[in-house]
Amino acid sequence: MKTKNDYMKLLVPLLSILAAFVIGGIIILCLGKNPLEAYGFLFKGALGSSSKIAQTLEVACPLIFTGLAAAFAYKCGVFNLGGEGQFIMGSITSIVISTQTGITGAPAIIISILAGTLVGGVWGAIPGVLKITRGLNEMIVSIMLNYVATLFMGCIFTNILRDGSVPQTPAIPKESQLPNISEGFKVHYGIVIGILLALVLYYFMFYTSAGFKLRAVGMNAMAAKFNGFAVKKIILLSFICSGAIAGMGGSIELHGKQFRLMQGYGDGFGFDGVAIALIAQLNPIGTVIVALFFGILRKGASTLQAGMKVPTSVVDIIQALVIVFAVAGTALVRLPQVQQFFRVHFSGRRKEAEV
Repeated sequence: MKTKNDYMKLLVPLLSILAAFVIGGIIILCLGKNPLEAYGFLFKGALGSSSKIAQTLEVACPLIFTGLAAAFAYKCGVFNLGGEGQFIMGSITSIVISTQTGITGAPAIIISILAGTLVGGVWGAIPGVLKITRGLNEMIVSIMLNYVATLFMGCIFTNILRDGSVPQTPAIPKESQLPNISEGFKVHYGIVIGILLALVLYYFMFYTSAGFKLRAVGMNAMAAKFNGFAVKKIILLSFICSGAIAGMGGSIELHGKQFRLMQGYGDGFGFDGVAIALIAQLNPIGTVIVALFFGILRKGASTLQAGMKVPTSVVDIIQALVIVFAVAGTALVRLPQVQQFFRVHFSGRRKEAEV
């Protein structure tokens, strides 16, 4: 049974991606273009050289963190839709430390990222506290906090830390920016941190007693409570850790790529992270893979448009279809009738193999 479930968790995202590309190909064909040639431009634009691969990884980096943040909370059965706000609050903390304290170099990077992680965790704790103490819906609270964080960031770059006449903050000093992995492969070390974090979270979720408790609460909070688990404490900790992951992602994005706050910073990262986590079936390693896939689509979209005169909105459609098919497919395979069909089919194949 476990093997069958593992196969289904892998099969649903793969089929979703395949179906999205097929429909995307039909749309491209209706535009009078060759779908295979168009997809060739798409992947060439994202993976055609080491510099393009580096740029694709940079695009995927913030999505890895917001995806991991969503996956961690959802594994506990709570819905943190505030990843964008926590991401932004981590970035605000980092820009203040890196540009206003006089600390530079490696100490500035370390302190900024740690502080951004801490503030992201505090921001994530707010919907958690309101949920366990007042019973408020965490989805509504976390979404509202996104707007609060965005408006606060606007106050920062248009007023408090405005850089002259331009509505943006001063840039992080060169010596306080995250270094690239190498001169020939110019992607900052944030991508390495994201991948290592995913491995740590995978181990924590599936190979530790604390991770088992978190998943147990996510599967059935009432049963977990009757078995002696501190359900409210686990829920609150899941919000704090989820917010901390998103806040770390914001700090790393600021130090590695953006370097300053401005209009539009962080737009969509939180909700994209939710979609990525759902497509990946809440698996941390799968989250990294899906985030990289989204990075490929976004980086290759401009090359597709330039080479084939196909609008980048086609890539947006493909991305949206992957989300729709993955969520619908996950819901479908959980239906009792579908599970019964696969149970009978799977058992029959196994018996034939034994014979």
